[in-house]
Amino acid sequence: MSTQTAKMPRQAPGSSPREISPRMFDNPILEWGSRVHPIVPPLIYVPVISFLLSVAVNAKDLNVFAVIGVFVLGVAFWSFFEYTLHRFIFHLRPDNDWGRKMHFMIHGVHHDYPHDPMRLVMPPAVSIPLAILMYFAFRGVLGPEWCLPAFAGFLLGYLIYDMGHYHIHHHRSNNRISLALRRYHYRHHFQQSDRGFGVSSPVWDHVFRTSPVVRRRKAAKN
Repeated sequence: MSTQTAKMPRQAPGSSPREISPRMFDNPILEWGSRVHPIVPPLIYVPVISFLLSVAVNAKDLNVFAVIGVFVLGVAFWSFFEYTLHRFIFHLRPDNDWGRKMHFMIHGVHHDYPHDPMRLVMPPAVSIPLAILMYFAFRGVLGPEWCLPAFAGFLLGYLIYDMGHYHIHHHRSNNRISLALRRYHYRHHFQQSDRGFGVSSPVWDHVFRTSPVVRRRKAAKN
């Protein structure tokens, strides 16, 4: 691991996205693997999702409409998983040097350099082992057939999250939903990092009362 820990000031919303985060690893292979082009997750997981759905739809014991319903539930479950992962893992702050280095590598680097385009999506070295673990968890709970559409939906939810996160930081849109998600996520980045853990959806922040507190300015009296 690199000993370089220099940090740039956090950028304010609307500032230039042309920032590069520092080197984290002395090993060039590890460093290369820590920087990921946003096209990589779709290239990996769209074929997997298509395969899982194809097998599920053609399974003799599965009804097509039930497959669709379980697929949608898988997408919804991702949103809860995303919230839990972001709140309790990404924002865990251990009080020791090793823990602080791990936190910086996992998520701290993104908060310090939020517009680095190559560190906005999850590296395959992390996402693939996590996906394999979750597949066997789904299989253990739902069985070998019903886990297929549920896990496919879970993976689609992950892609929505990863691509949406990249879009929030690097694209500007006049779409009302896009603008709302961008404002919501930027409050987490630049104002209240202990709130607003939902990226693709604010639903679980509302459920668990961790939504950012919006302080509205009072109108000046004449």
